[in-house]
Formats: sequence, structure tokens, C-alpha cells
Amino acid sequence: MAFDAATPSTRETLRFLACGSVDDGKSSLIGRLLWETGQVMDDTRAALARDSRRFGTTGTAPDLALLVDGLEAERAQGITIDVAYRSFATARRSFLVADTPGHEQYTRNMATGASGCDAAVLLADARKGLLLQTRRHATICALLGIRDLVLAVNKMDLVGFDEATFRRIAAEFAGLATGLGFRSATAVPISARDGDNVTTASAAMPWHDGPPLLTLLEDLPLQRPELAAPPRLPVQWVNRASPEFRGLCGTVAAGTWRRGDAVTVAATGATSRIARILGPDGEREQAEAGEAVTLLLAEEIDATRGDLLASPDRRPTVSAQFAADLVWFDAEPLLPGREYLLRAGTAWTPCTVTRIRHRLDIATGTTEPADSAAMNEVVLANLSTLQPLAFDPYAECRPTGGLILVDRASNRTVGAGMIRHALRRASNIHRQAGLVTPAARAALLGQSPRVLWFTGLSGSGKSTIARLVEQRLHAEGRATMLLDGDNLRHGLNRDLGFTEADRVENIRRAGEAAKLLAEAGLIAICAFISPFRADRRMVREMLPPGGFLEVFVDAPLADCIQRDPKGLYAKALAGEIPNFTGIGSAYEPPEAPDLVLRSTPGTTAEALADVVLARLAAP
Repeated sequence: MAFDAATPSTRETLRFLACGSVDDGKSSLIGRLLWETGQVMDDTRAALARDSRRFGTTGTAPDLALLVDGLEAERAQGITIDVAYRSFATARRSFLVADTPGHEQYTRNMATGASGCDAAVLLADARKGLLLQTRRHATICALLGIRDLVLAVNKMDLVGFDEATFRRIAAEFAGLATGLGFRSATAVPISARDGDNVTTASAAMPWHDGPPLLTLLEDLPLQRPELAAPPRLPVQWVNRASPEFRGLCGTVAAGTWRRGDAVTVAATGATSRIARILGPDGEREQAEAGEAVTLLLAEEIDATRGDLLASPDRRPTVSAQFAADLVWFDAEPLLPGREYLLRAGTAWTPCTVTRIRHRLDIATGTTEPADSAAMNEVVLANLSTLQPLAFDPYAECRPTGGLILVDRASNRTVGAGMIRHALRRASNIHRQAGLVTPAARAALLGQSPRVLWFTGLSGSGKSTIARLVEQRLHAEGRATMLLDGDNLRHGLNRDLGFTEADRVENIRRAGEAAKLLAEAGLIAICAFISPFRADRRMVREMLPPGGFLEVFVDAPLADCIQRDPKGLYAKALAGEIPNFTGIGSAYEPPEAPDLVLRSTPGTTAEALADVVLARLAAP
């Protein structure tokens, strides 16, 4: 089939992704679209013929999947790993398509591809129907604001172009799509390998009375909701080209800015007017969503990277607590109380998931209670940020309602989120400054407050050492308070068990209590197994620099088992105590502790306490 490729820049562009489970034929479909619309040049056709003989799965025919499976690892494995973008055009419309991976391991890449698309083509193997990963991709598309979905039931040639097979899958898809709230959801039977019903109607399926896939894509309504949204510009950079020049640079996220418009910094309310708009080609009168510009203001206001510029009469929400749908990507589970870095637009801030409200069952579309999230799970959660965040609900403005979560230690992107709304209580709770400062309390006691945090395996001796340290500090006239893990579980933390999520919350509460004691001017001595590095780092960051001293009581597991002062190891080894640290649950030793105490059979607790006291006395 021939297509007019003239003046593609004058056509509107539909951005869509191809998604679905692994080996459902996404790359083959996109390759077929490129081939049929005349986007494959002669030299590429020759190279494809050579690659097909080396990597292909289609015998002597060109393997069109290789047009988009560009990575050597993808070709060797026959799967898509990265997101590949390709463009093609017909007489009616231009297209930009994202070929996204189907394997569960690369769900984050699929979500990345979906975040910038207007529509989705969801593939399903006619022999297998809707798999769990097919449903997961449909759910992620819905969460990411895609409203038009086409189900391409592929490999119809392998089921003899059977109408009943297609009708059964299409009916199941209709129920799934209705529950997810898509604006349009259409099923079409195809064979991407041979081109049946991809660009033209297939003679092998005369029973299908609908248009082929490409016609469906040409007919989809193309809307850019970000143009109708209120004006937004996240500040990427402040350009000081000269002492007289101060430009706020960034890409317009939503709406249209015009010269003379009033503009406000969402977080502070500082307001000015746009004096000039500079684009790549020079000065202009206006800039709309998607364009990179520099704004020069009539009156300078305090704005920096991470700030969100908005229209004063249509300001975004500013809150430090909000609810969001989260798609979790990481092999390490999402746990309430653990701290991550959050990025929204150009803003970065530490963030804690305070509560997981429910988990979405991908298979049934129902919700269920949850206190954690495993890899590829979708949850609704409450989040709390260190700094107030300016945002719009994702359903109203995708560019300013999305976020990612990043692991603080590894810098891995561990989750993506779509903000629903601010939490009502967030706007009614304010920090109150006292008339007596922590420094004044410390001066009254004549000491430097800090938190001594003893960590180590059960039986390492940390509680014994901590008690001796407190006893000797008290004898010196120091004001102290000992927080012991067992004691807190009799009171403040009595509602917590020993699951990973409960352990994180246990340390969060202990850290908050230790922080209050330090602000009261005391030396807080804390003895907790605290097995996870991220949680100990969280407590450290609650306190000012120098206010936290991590003391690692390093004892070999074999010695701890031999000591076993509470008989816990014996019970754990007998299977009576699940999730016991060192047996059923891992302990993560500190990587850079402030002090290491080697607790071996030949070393006394008194000698190790002396080491701690000497460290405290050092300047």
C-alpha cells in the first residue's frame, strides 16, 4: 500500500506506544507499519535481509521486528529491552510510536514510554489471550492518563484466523477497559508478521467488519489537554548572562504564556509580570506547552531551579502531604516510613511514604489492604515531603502531576507516581516554633546533645554497652536517656510486629523520639538492631550535622548464636520465630559507621564502653 509522505511537518502527530506481554509481536507490528508506509530505505532493506538471516525468526522472509530491536542483546534474545522510538506518516497523519518492553523486569521502561503518549496499542497473542502482563500494561496506561486504547489481537494466523477466538478475547478486553475508564477501547484482529489487517483489510478475515489497525489510529481524536491547562513552567535554570540579565529558563509544561502576563512562584506567592519571552529563534510574543523558553520578568522575584511558575489566578496546590497512585519498579519492596528522593518537574525533595492505603489486584481489578508493595505492583499511598511541593492533580495536568521516586543510596528509579490530591490534614497542621530553642536547653544543661545509635545483631552486646555508657555519663553529671528496642516495644511500638514494614516503622518512631530527646538537650542513647541501612540513614538525616553517632557493635553471627542470651536464636533456628534478623531476615552492616566496636569473646563490655566514652570526649 502506498502512502503520501509529503510535508509531514504540516500534519498533526499522534504519539502512541505499543505495549503488552513479552513476545506478543510489538516490534513486528511496528516494523510492519514502517515497511508498509514506505519508511524503510533501500540500504536499510538490504541490511535487514542480512540481519534476518543472522537473527531472524521468519525463515527467508525479512524479520521486520529487527527494524526496531536495535540492541544486540534484544536481537539475541528476541525481546525488547529498551524503549525504541520510530516515526512514520500517512497522507492523513504523522505518528511517533514507542516500542516498549513486555518483560516484567522492564516495566519501568514501559511506563516511561507511556508517560509521553496520547494513545496505546496493546498487543495480545491470539493463542494466549489477556495475560497478567497485558492487564498490567493496560492498568499503567490508564493511570498515566492515556484515554484511547486499541487491542491488537496478534498472530491470528496461528489460530487459523478463527473468529470465535477473537470474539472471546475482545469481550474480555471490553470488560477490562470499562473498569479502567478509557474513553475509547477497540479490538482489532491482525497478523503483524504477514500484514493481515495492519494497513489494509485482510481477505483471510472477511468476518471482521471493522477498519484495519492503521485506519483506527488515523481516526483517533488528537487532543493536547496540556494546552488547555493553566499556564505552568518549572524553572530549570536561572540564566545570569550579565549583571543586567536574569532569565528564568525552562520548558512550558502546560498552557500558554504571553508577554505581559502576570506570573507567580507557586510555593511563595511572589508575583511579577513577563517583560520578554525568548525562544531558540529569538524574541516572541507567546510560548505554549512543550516549548523551551526564557522568561524575563518586569520586577525580579526570588525564583530558582525547582520552583514552579504559574498564573496568579490559577495557582497549583502547594502541600507537603498528598495521595498518589504508585507503580513500584524495584526488587526491594516499598515500605512505609522509608525515605526516598522525590522528583516532580525540576524539583527534588526527600519523601516518605507514610501509608499504603490499598493495593490494586491487576488480575481482578479490585483493591485489597496492603502494608508494602513488591516489584510491578500498583498501590494508592499517602506521601509526605520534606519541602512543600507545588503540583496539580495528574488527571488535570499530567506534566505537573507526575513524580518519580529514587533510592537515596543507589540512585535507582524505584517508582513512578500520579498525584491524586492533597491530604486535607496537610493544610491544617503547621509547625510551631517554641520560645525556648534547642540550643538554649543544651546551654542550660551544659552539654552537647546528640544521639548515640548502637546497631548490631541480637546478642552482639550493644544493649549492655549502651547501659554502661549511660551509667558512666550519668556519673559525670550528664543528662541522658536510654532508648532500648525491647522497652519501646512494650509501649510506644507495642502495635508493631517484625515484618519488614513493621521494622521500618519501629525505627522511624524510635528516631523521632530520639530527635525530641536531643532537642531537649539530652544525650539520647539508642540500642536497636535496626537492620536496614536506609532506616539508620533516615534517623541520621533527622538530626543536625554531628548530632548522630552511629556505633556498630560488630560481632560474628556464630558468636551471637553461641551467646544467645535470650534464647532467641535457638527458637529462630527451630522455625519458631520467622523474620529473625541474621536467620530469616538480613542484617545490613553499616558502610561508614562513626565508630566500630569489635565484640569478640575476649573483649569485655566495659572496655568497649571506654572506647565510646573516649570518642565522645574527643574534640
